[in-house]
Amino acid sequence: MTSRVSSTGASPVRPSPAPQPKGAKPVIAVIAFDRISPFHLSVPCVVFGEDRGDGGVPAFDFRVCAAEPGPLSTTAGFSIAATHGLDALADAGTIIVPSWRDPDEPPPAALLDALRTAHARGAQLVGLCLGAFVLAAAGLLDGRPATTHWAWADDFARRYPKVKLDANVLYIDDGDVLTSAGTAAGLDCCLHVLRRQCGAQAASYVARRLVVPPHRQGSQAQYIQQPVPENTHGERLSGLLDWVCGNLDAPHTLDTLAGRALMSRRTFTRRFREATGTTVGAWLLAQRLARVQQLLETSDQSVDAIAGRAGFGSTASLRQHFAEAFRTSPSAYRREFRGV
Repeated sequence: MTSRVSSTGASPVRPSPAPQPKGAKPVIAVIAFDRISPFHLSVPCVVFGEDRGDGGVPAFDFRVCAAEPGPLSTTAGFSIAATHGLDALADAGTIIVPSWRDPDEPPPAALLDALRTAHARGAQLVGLCLGAFVLAAAGLLDGRPATTHWAWADDFARRYPKVKLDANVLYIDDGDVLTSAGTAAGLDCCLHVLRRQCGAQAASYVARRLVVPPHRQGSQAQYIQQPVPENTHGERLSGLLDWVCGNLDAPHTLDTLAGRALMSRRTFTRRFREATGTTVGAWLLAQRLARVQQLLETSDQSVDAIAGRAGFGSTASLRQHFAEAFRTSPSAYRREFRGV
């Protein structure tokens, strides 16, 4: 099953990762290379490489692995020294290619071979931004859905016609292979990987610490709870959104919310879109689905009870929207995350 971060997004049931020794930290490796962008490298580092035990986020065995020997130059004018080579990928459960320096330059054969070997043994591979070019060059995206930075989408499609390219989404989760669009979308993808490995609370905690903007809704919804900045169009709208998130079980309409915000329908609609990047209906649905995910992952409440708490009105409505968004049922989703 495939997950596209769009209005028809889905969450696949992922194959079980290779077993780790008892008590061992999950190994996550990121590929560094000469002329790398520091920003692209920093995205997986800031999500997986920092100790956030105070927020209930498990510690990872995080490794930066060099694709070439020696110091690596960056696009910002300084150099870095990776502590690992490609041999450190041998036991990594997740391998992230954060970008690539030039779509016209074939990746090193050693790197492609290492990625193929890792994929064959069951590792999860993630290509952020132009990192999708590397996975495609390894032949790992043939016949599969993928995305990349929109500016290179046409070039990607010409080079790799066997890949089912979708350039209109933030990221695509195709089970053991994930790809993302450019720049900040790599952060969305890494938060998604964290959520699937550690649950909604861990991903939400990291998102809050990184102060991720809230407008990832509508056709590019990422369904990770994020705070609304308090200075977004004043405290009135910010406070309203916080109140709605705390009262999702209540019936909400555009008119009732505009009235509560003491705005006209037209003004409220305009300011709401400016603040969230989407419509009231789409934002409400995303918040309710996120609440359902949280309750399925963290509580033993029945699906009927969860439907009421999230404001879906009926279990049938919840099941319909959940299936449309995630291509699975609430019960199957709970089993995937909790094994019950």
